[in-house]
Amino acid sequence: MLDVRIRHSQRLASGSASRHVYAALREAIIAAELEPGQRISENELAARLGVSRTPIREALARLRDERFVQIVPQLGTFVTRISTAAVEDAQFVREALECAAVRIAAVRADRDDLDALSGLVLRQGEVVAQSDFERFAVLDDEFHAAICELSGRGFAWEVAQRAKGHLSRVRRLSLPQPEYLAEMVAEHHVVLEALGRNAPDDAEAALRHHLRMVLSAVPAIREQHPDYFEEDQA
Repeated sequence: MLDVRIRHSQRLASGSASRHVYAALREAIIAAELEPGQRISENELAARLGVSRTPIREALARLRDERFVQIVPQLGTFVTRISTAAVEDAQFVREALECAAVRIAAVRADRDDLDALSGLVLRQGEVVAQSDFERFAVLDDEFHAAICELSGRGFAWEVAQRAKGHLSRVRRLSLPQPEYLAEMVAEHHVVLEALGRNAPDDAEAALRHHLRMVLSAVPAIREQHPDYFEEDQA
C-alpha cells in the first residue's frame, strides 16, 4: 500500500524528487501506514521510487526537523512515536491562528462564501455515511483552509499545517472512533451557522470548541494504540 501511494504521488506532483518523497512519507506517517517506531529503509525507498538516495535523505532530514522521524546513527531512521506534548503544542498554534481567522471570516462572509462552505459540509456528511475516513480528512482540511482563505489570511492555514504534524497523526487515528465523524460534521454546521449570522464571537467560540475535540479523543486513542505514543515524562 505504501509503495503505491508514493508512486502515485511521484507521478502527479510537481517539483523535485525530494518533495515527492517528503509529501508521500509525511502522509503515510500521518495515516499510520508507516507506524510509530517502524524503521524506514533508505535503500528500499530508493528502489521503489527509482531515485538515488540523495532525495530520500533530503526528505528524511525535513521530516526529522518536523519530528516525524528520528535518525539514529549506526541504527537507522525510525518513525517517531506520538508526543503528547507536541500534540498540545500543535493544538495551541492551530487554535490561535484559526480562531483569529474565523473572526475575520465571520465579518467578511457573503452568500457565495457560505454556499461554498455549505457544499463542503454537505460532502462531508456524504462520506461519513460511507465511512470513508481518508476522504473525510481531505474535506475537513478543505473546510478549515477555506475559512482561513475567507479571512484573507491564507498563510495562517499554511503555518498551521507545518506546525500540526503530531496533531494530524492523532486526528487521523481519531476518525474511526464511534460517532466521531458525525459529531465533527455537526460542529462544522454550528461554525457555518455563526458565519452566516456574521457573528465573530459565536464563530470563534464554536470553532475553538470544535478544534479541541481531538484532544478529548487522545486518552481513548492512547488506550487503543499504546505503542504509538511516547512514554510520559516523570
